[in-house]
Amino acid sequence: MNYEARLDDALARLHEEGRYRVFIDIERERGNFPHATWQKPDGSRQPVTIWCGNDYLGMGQHPAVLAAMHEAIEATGAGSGGTRNISGTTVYHKRLEAELADLHQKEAALLFTSAYIANDATLSTLPKLFPGLIIYSDELNHASMIEGIRRNGGAKRIFRHNDVEHLRELLAADDPQAPKLIAFESVYSMDGDFGPIAEICDLAEEFGALTYIDEVHAVGMYGPRGAGVAEREGLMHRIDIINATLAKAYGVMGGYIAASAKMVDAIRSYAPGFIFTTSLAPAIAAGAAASVSFLKSAEGQELREQHQTQAKILKMRLKGLGLPIIDHGSHIVPVIVGDPVHTKRLSDMLLEQFGIYVQPINFPTVPRGTERLRFTPSPVHGPDEIEALVRAMDELWSACALNRAEMSA
Repeated sequence: MNYEARLDDALARLHEEGRYRVFIDIERERGNFPHATWQKPDGSRQPVTIWCGNDYLGMGQHPAVLAAMHEAIEATGAGSGGTRNISGTTVYHKRLEAELADLHQKEAALLFTSAYIANDATLSTLPKLFPGLIIYSDELNHASMIEGIRRNGGAKRIFRHNDVEHLRELLAADDPQAPKLIAFESVYSMDGDFGPIAEICDLAEEFGALTYIDEVHAVGMYGPRGAGVAEREGLMHRIDIINATLAKAYGVMGGYIAASAKMVDAIRSYAPGFIFTTSLAPAIAAGAAASVSFLKSAEGQELREQHQTQAKILKMRLKGLGLPIIDHGSHIVPVIVGDPVHTKRLSDMLLEQFGIYVQPINFPTVPRGTERLRFTPSPVHGPDEIEALVRAMDELWSACALNRAEMSA
């Protein structure tokens, strides 16, 4: 076996398909988000504006978050020193879990090192707790949910995206006595559409199923206290397990679930992804707790309103150019390019010529033929930043369209 040749072939395929991903080295500027500095391959530096970040509200720069992290570092040092079961549980972890349980109006919450791990660990553990469990999963669920469901070894059913009638058919076809769980998302990150939470909860009650929602792209940004779309729609009490992240709107790092005390205790006791992982650094837990607390407040609601306004303005401006954007009413602004090579080229030109940083989104993150640029406006993307982006897209989209026409002629 020529291992080097196999690696060369695998990487060459990505290059040929235009799907090879390149890291862009950036240095965020404290207090100046979304502006940053790009460290170019030749060693030179160029100012850029970040348009693809998941720090949706700029909380990674917020003074309350930074102060809490500094205080925790001074008090405890850097790392946690162990797993949660062995010396890695601190007052900061417990404080954060209490904030999260309160946020979602659940009895308890459980921290993980990321929402990916929270999804994977929880969904792969549930069949141990409910033998014979059947999981019904939306076909566009995040890779972490898919992986957790795949690894659990139990039965699974995939229903068409947001298709409650198809979900009903699948539920009705299975043994009424079998334990069941419906797994779905509140905001799907690539198209920005919303899951039909109320309708899914209705089916869950009718067929005796548990509900599991991923609110990763909604916490902090929807609902009067930022608990997500389920809070906004008054449905949190109908959800059995809520998964979310601390690494997007909350601006820090980590993931969690919120559920009943018994459910959390069982996952804590049986999930290898929790048991055998070093816990979050105390400073990270402290910063996240400060962020969650702040975004529960009236000031947090003001940020959410500003965020939605900026997203609406950007979508309106891009629509005015005739660009093929997807608009489901959320904060996510995808512009469909439809070809991996051209998507990458457009991304490169935006960065090199205009200092606008937005990464191409290609297969397998999205289906082939739907490659896109995914813009994520924030409250601190002001009129100047939006104007610069719109002007750049207007100029480059026309140039790319002409180039594509010439290539196909």
